[in-house]
Amino acid sequence: MHHEQHKLGSWLPSKARVSPRGAILLGDSVACDAFDATRPLRIVTHAHADHLCGLRSSLRSCEKVLMTAATRDLVGVMNGPNMLGNGHVETVEYGENLEFDGERVTLTRADHILGAAQVIVEDSEGTRVAYTGDFRLEGTEPITECDVLVVEATYGSPLCRRSFGLNVKSLLVEMIEQRLRRGVVYVFGYHGKLQEVMQILRCADVSVPFVMPERVFHVSKVCEQHGMRLGGLTLSTETDGQELLNCDLPCVAFYHMNTRGRVGLSGSRICVSGWEFRSACRQIGEHEHLVALSDHSDFDGLIEYVKRCKPRSVVTDNFRVSHGVTLAREIRKRLGIPAIAMPKKCSA
Repeated sequence: MHHEQHKLGSWLPSKARVSPRGAILLGDSVACDAFDATRPLRIVTHAHADHLCGLRSSLRSCEKVLMTAATRDLVGVMNGPNMLGNGHVETVEYGENLEFDGERVTLTRADHILGAAQVIVEDSEGTRVAYTGDFRLEGTEPITECDVLVVEATYGSPLCRRSFGLNVKSLLVEMIEQRLRRGVVYVFGYHGKLQEVMQILRCADVSVPFVMPERVFHVSKVCEQHGMRLGGLTLSTETDGQELLNCDLPCVAFYHMNTRGRVGLSGSRICVSGWEFRSACRQIGEHEHLVALSDHSDFDGLIEYVKRCKPRSVVTDNFRVSHGVTLAREIRKRLGIPAIAMPKKCSA
C-alpha cells in the first residue's frame, strides 16, 4: 500500500463516498445507513436511529435491505413490528459473502451495540472499499487492505480523548454496589449501552433485580436471545417492579436517557455517556454522577484504527457529527494518508 502525500482536493474517491443525505456509498450497488435512490442494496450497520435514515424508502425501493439478525430484531422492538414489514429484508452473518452484480459484500463485527457491523465491498477487479460503522476499537478487528476506508468521526477531534488511567467498567460496578446498600440505583443511558451495563453487572456477580419500562425490557429480551447475559428482568409497571421502586429496595432501575428529567429524581442516579473526557466519573447533581462509558472509540482509537487498517485513502463521515473535517485533517497530518470529509459542510 502506498501512502504518498496528496494535496487536498487533488483526488476524490469514486468507489466510496458519503452522500449529502448521509448514505455511505460503497462500490456501485451499496448504500449504508441512509437511503439512496440509485443503489439497489441498503445495509443497516446497527439499530441506532441516526443509521436508519430513510429506511422506509429503502424498504419500498431497494432490491434488498441487509443487516444482521440481531439488528433486525432490535429495529423491530425499537421502532415497532411494522417497520420492516414492507420490503425484502435479508439477514447476513458476520463473515458471510453476498455476491451482487459483480461485487462481493461482507459484514464483519463492530464492537458497538449488539448486531453492529462493518461493511466491505470488493469488485471483480479487486478494488476493496470499507465502512467502519460506529465502533469501539477494543473489540473491533480493523479491516485491512482497503483502497478506500470510510470511518465514523463521532469523537474525531483531538479534544475527545479519554486518558483516565482507570477501568471505567470496574468503577461503574463499584459505584453501583455501594449505592445498592441504600436502595434503588437509577441508571440512564441509550438503548444498547443500557444492556451493556446490565451485562457488566451480571458478569461482576451483581444479582439484584433489574427493573425497567417496557421498551427497555423488550430491547433487553432481544439482547438475551442473541447471547447477552442479563437475567432477572422486571417490568417497572408490574407489581414486583412497582414494589421495588416505591419501597426503595435494592435493585437497579434502567431508563432511557430521554426520561432522565422525570424519573427517579430523588434517588441515587448514574448517567452513562461517552461525551465525557475530563474524568471517568463526575458529579453532576446532588445524588447524580456521570460515568464515561462509551460505545465509540475516542480520537486516539480512531487514529489507531486507521493506522492498523493502512488504507490507500480515507473518507470521514461528516454527516452524523461535526468532527469529520477535523478527523480528516488529523489523519493527513499524523499518518500521511489522503483523507477527506464528506459531505462538505461547516468544519468542526
